[in-house]
Amino acid sequence: MLVAATVGLSSVSAQAGKRPVVVELFTSQGCSSCPPANANLIELSKRPDVLALSFAVTYWDYLGWKDIFGKPEFTERQAVYEPALGEPSLFTPQMVIDGKASNVGFRLGEVEKLIAAASADEEPSIDLSSGEVRIGGGKAPAGGADVWLVHYDPKLVNVPVRRGENSGATLPHSHVVHGLARLGSWDGSVASFAIPPASAGLRTAVLVQERNGGPILSAKTD
Repeated sequence: MLVAATVGLSSVSAQAGKRPVVVELFTSQGCSSCPPANANLIELSKRPDVLALSFAVTYWDYLGWKDIFGKPEFTERQAVYEPALGEPSLFTPQMVIDGKASNVGFRLGEVEKLIAAASADEEPSIDLSSGEVRIGGGKAPAGGADVWLVHYDPKLVNVPVRRGENSGATLPHSHVVHGLARLGSWDGSVASFAIPPASAGLRTAVLVQERNGGPILSAKTD
């Protein structure tokens, strides 16, 4: 059973010429260290200068509770990050800030310092319209960049956990990612991609990111 609430809905906006810093949490309902990180992401999601995204990984499912939001492609996204960020192995809870830095998700103060240090210039520009996203021209990294489509739920959702390390607890989640897909490449030229509509209640975000888990160059949400 899921218990959803509309509290904590925050529009993600940024100052002129700036964009929100992307904070990705890799978490699992089967990880006893993750609830404090979930709470931290909920707080960060209220900031207008942050785009918070919660990715549920699958490698703790064997502990007795299968994360209801977990998908292999989310685990793969984290796995691609680790070599680029100098991490020796996968772990939860992990927060990745703008694809440039990593920290343990329950250390909110350290994460906030990384957010403050992140340069969130909006280049290339991203324009989202019904059924399409347009990426502006600009200087692309060597080898180009990937364009990612993310569908996420901005609502606060409480999930009762009945087995595993968090058995008996009800875990709050927010900005849970439900879909992740690579739209294509960006080579510095203006590019447009068709995007499918999000399911009811979900929001759409587009990320332009250096390949192989590199820095996020630009981000936009509807």
